[in-house]
Amino acid sequence: MSLFPIFLKLTGRPCIVIGAGHLAESKIESLQAASASITVIAPQASQHILDWAASSEIQYHPRPYQQGDLAGNFLVVAATNDPAVNRAVFAEATEKGVLCNAVDDPPFCDFYFPSVVRRGDLQIAISTAGASPALAQQLRKDLNTQLPLDLGDWLTNLGNLRREVVAAEPLNESRRLLLHQLAQREVCGYDQCPSRQLAREHARTNPIQLEKKS
Repeated sequence: MSLFPIFLKLTGRPCIVIGAGHLAESKIESLQAASASITVIAPQASQHILDWAASSEIQYHPRPYQQGDLAGNFLVVAATNDPAVNRAVFAEATEKGVLCNAVDDPPFCDFYFPSVVRRGDLQIAISTAGASPALAQQLRKDLNTQLPLDLGDWLTNLGNLRREVVAAEPLNESRRLLLHQLAQREVCGYDQCPSRQLAREHARTNPIQLEKKS
């Protein structure tokens, strides 16, 4: 199966989870990490989900799924322990053009939740197209032990420096090569950081040319 890898911006977007047991918890956590606006529908809920609802992190409706519940949502996760309900959710999602993931039921998924390694804004997502989630989880664990814990902080500093370079230099091959060079260097947040000094010296020799007014 050929999948299209993509990172979605879900901040404030309405997402709904049908089911509120342990299957649903990790999916809700992933949506929370993306700052989605989350609604959960299920007759009963785990204590974690009840706690999230009590603290207004999610909206929880203690009732069974009903046709029409997906209206206005961007994506849905069907995470009940009843395959018939999950497939009914998928059918409504298909009808309404809502992206759907039916947990542990690949034929009824528009997308999969990958195993993810996170370091701040850096995310490495691993998918086996539903063939072996256990393998994806093992690869995530392996990568997690190999990547430095401070990689997220380094990326934040690198991103700030990149914005300085983009603001100071024209779009050309010289700037592209500099950005690739900086991505291989130690970058810190201090003004006297050697990488920042390198970027500033480069900008002096590769300045943006202002257009002359006629």
